[in-house]
Amino acid sequence: MHVTHLSLADFRSYARAEVPLDPGVTVFVGANGQGKTNLVEAVGYLATLGSHRVSSDAPLVRMGAERAVVRAAVTQGERAQLIELELNPGRANRARINRSSQVRPRDVLGIVRTVLFAPEDLSLVKGDPGERRRFLDELITARSPRMAGVRSDYERVLKQRNTLLKSAAMARRHGGRSMDLSTLDVWDQHLGRVGAELLAQRLDLIATLQPLADKAYADVAPGGGPVSLEYRSSVGAGVEHARTREELYEQVMTALVEARKQEIERGVTLVGPHRDDLVLGLRGMPAKGYASHGESWSYALALRLASYDLLRGEGNEPVLVLDDVFAELDARRRERLAELVAPAEQVLVTAAVDDDVPGVLAGARYAVSEGAVERL
Repeated sequence: MHVTHLSLADFRSYARAEVPLDPGVTVFVGANGQGKTNLVEAVGYLATLGSHRVSSDAPLVRMGAERAVVRAAVTQGERAQLIELELNPGRANRARINRSSQVRPRDVLGIVRTVLFAPEDLSLVKGDPGERRRFLDELITARSPRMAGVRSDYERVLKQRNTLLKSAAMARRHGGRSMDLSTLDVWDQHLGRVGAELLAQRLDLIATLQPLADKAYADVAPGGGPVSLEYRSSVGAGVEHARTREELYEQVMTALVEARKQEIERGVTLVGPHRDDLVLGLRGMPAKGYASHGESWSYALALRLASYDLLRGEGNEPVLVLDDVFAELDARRRERLAELVAPAEQVLVTAAVDDDVPGVLAGARYAVSEGAVERL
């Protein structure tokens, strides 16, 4: 699968942009702040319905514009599709596939798949658990687009349950009458069902990703491993041994019962996938806090390479996006990463200077300056 044309209207710094793309390597070269990352960010948005740089859509709309449009022509084998997303901050976004408007934005998921390498990837190893949960959930959705609905349902249930718990906590603190918490039992069941599905998908993903990550780390940093991926759940230590979703559901429900008193006191949900973490191990030690800066970079690269190998192995090769990543790496890691990604069907690279891009990544070059994209 590869993108053959990218069109932008009022997206970030671009009033208009039309960028034809070929299979193989395409490099966007430009000084910082000229808009090269905006181009690959747009491709990533089509794949994930989100940005790797900001958490909301508002910054993606050009200053003074009401909406932004991202459109791409995509080819997979003999099949060509045209997809379009209209971003409307404060209102519902709109989507079109092959010019049909009878689709939801989430219906676009799965047409374009990307694996993104970016300077922010270091937070996968050194950052908070939320960074690693996001990594897992985005990869889960790339594998199975229906999981976007499960994730949305989980967030909705969590929000409703937290609202109820907060009200109960406020009533208790102010000496009021105890609230009727029978509704909480209903939300517990909803949280248990969607939480069990999310847990099952995460556990399956980690089991599949483990050998791929170990191999990828050995490719990036020969002799530096092994690596390990361990899921640490707020539900309890036994979730990895559950054989069915029903068993996971029962474990979530048991954990909710045990945590209820504390949850009412604190006014927040303390049990569930939103509280979990992916513990990254390196040579038997936690990578966070023990790995050097170079080892942390190698680990982050290995996770992205493993993601690429996983998606490619499941039949839909993703577009590889390397956003200013070479400037962050030493010469050895730079060359090694370039060698590993060069055979991909499509690689999109951004760089401040062309010399940062290893020679093995030969292909089309675009100069990006002040919102203009010109092929060299």
